[in-house]
Amino acid sequence: MDFAFDARTEELRESLEDFMAAHVYPAQAVFAEQVEALSQRWAWDSVPVLAELRAEARSRGLWNLFLPGERGAGLTNLQYAPLAEITGRSLHLAPAALNCAAPDTGNMEVLAQFGTPEQQQRWLDPLLAGEIRSAFAMTEPAVASSDATNIETAIVRDGDEYVLNGRKWWITGAMNPNCQILIVMGKTDPGADRHRQQSMILVPRDTPGLEMVRGMEVFGYDDHEHGGHAELTFTDARVPASNLIANEGDGFGIAQARLGPGRIHHCMRSIGVAERAIELMCERAAARVAFGRPIADQGVVRTWIAESRVKLEQLRLLVLKTAWLMDTVGNKGAHTEIQAIKIATPETVQWILDKAIQVHGAGGLSQDFPLAGAYAGIRTLRFADGPDEVHKNALAKTELGRQATRRTAR
Repeated sequence: MDFAFDARTEELRESLEDFMAAHVYPAQAVFAEQVEALSQRWAWDSVPVLAELRAEARSRGLWNLFLPGERGAGLTNLQYAPLAEITGRSLHLAPAALNCAAPDTGNMEVLAQFGTPEQQQRWLDPLLAGEIRSAFAMTEPAVASSDATNIETAIVRDGDEYVLNGRKWWITGAMNPNCQILIVMGKTDPGADRHRQQSMILVPRDTPGLEMVRGMEVFGYDDHEHGGHAELTFTDARVPASNLIANEGDGFGIAQARLGPGRIHHCMRSIGVAERAIELMCERAAARVAFGRPIADQGVVRTWIAESRVKLEQLRLLVLKTAWLMDTVGNKGAHTEIQAIKIATPETVQWILDKAIQVHGAGGLSQDFPLAGAYAGIRTLRFADGPDEVHKNALAKTELGRQATRRTAR
């Protein structure tokens, strides 16, 4: 086994670390101030400091690192993994500075893989250039969206158009006025096989009948620095039939293709969140004195620090193994490991954040440190792209089948 990164990855890591230290970390407070000063608070990507960071990132070749092939940086999952981890240390700013922020990343992957040349020219190219934002509209409030076949939004063919009617929520980034396009999943044929009922279609933001109802909050955070999580409705919203992605009935398959890479990207960045939490925990423990000695001398705090490091190293190895498998045997071959990291990462990082908050005392709950906001964000990952229970059930089913096959082969 070789645990070293290749030469290109090391070169990009060095460049990215320097970019973070020289530009991103010093810009974090400025970014927050500029976003707060906006008249349209959801338009986070329009602030001057982000434009400056993007220009610097592009000049360094740190742009669209997530996307393989000619349109992106051409990196493998294993090469991108440590870079995504670094960006997770400044989760609100660094991914956006590199044009590697969700949900745009997943949408660009969908358009690159399944979009027509016309769709790519109209929507993918501006996304790759960082000129517009996008959203992915699948989750619905009226049904258990953990089962994607439950979705009820109707996409009905009417001549040269499709007509959409339905309601969505938790649509990340959709409150941002610079979100110009939504990839919407709905049903084109409710009578078909349950996995062939769904389709995906491109809906421009200015489509009549599309209404942004409200921004959703997570533990009191509206996440306006990411463009918000919207509840929205479609009422007889019409788009050209040419806006359909691939063919009718392909929606479920496209969703699975999109969510696989998306899950590993979330996990990569989350490791960076946990690394930052451990740094802050150690810094706070060394600086604070209680009952006559530094908190860092307390046995319980040292246990938390030690267990955090062990848990995080275990998690990183599993994520890197998953990235390697995706590169070598494909997303389908790595399905079990993708499920495993989706289960393990939010739980592990949430545990580390909880201990870091505890070490910070009441300060850990406040806006003076990034821990409370990070905790709210990581907690949402236990629902995003499927809740823990769905992945655990599927993983257990696979393991039961594997063990049954092993017993039969004896």
